[in-house]
Amino acid sequence: MEQANMELVASNHEVKIVDRREIYLTGVKKISSFDHEEFLLETTMGPLLLKGSGLEILNLDTHDGHVRIKGKINSYQYLENSKGKEKDESFLAKLFK
Repeated sequence: MEQANMELVASNHEVKIVDRREIYLTGVKKISSFDHEEFLLETTMGPLLLKGSGLEILNLDTHDGHVRIKGKINSYQYLENSKGKEKDESFLAKLFK
């Protein structure tokens, strides 16, 4: 029974933005890549691209899938799986320029 509750928690996904300065996310499986302007997160609802400036992780709970990020939030967008891979490649391409 305890495992069923854990699966339910892991499948929930919420996004809460406060004053464009903080974002709280649940249902995060992993952080694929990040810097001060972009975060690419794998969520239970698919890849999520977060853009802004001065972004930094305040809290990361890998067990429950909770993430809290601060900075100026400009946008967030869910990507299709194939587009998520292309975005990952372009992020790496930018990194090595």
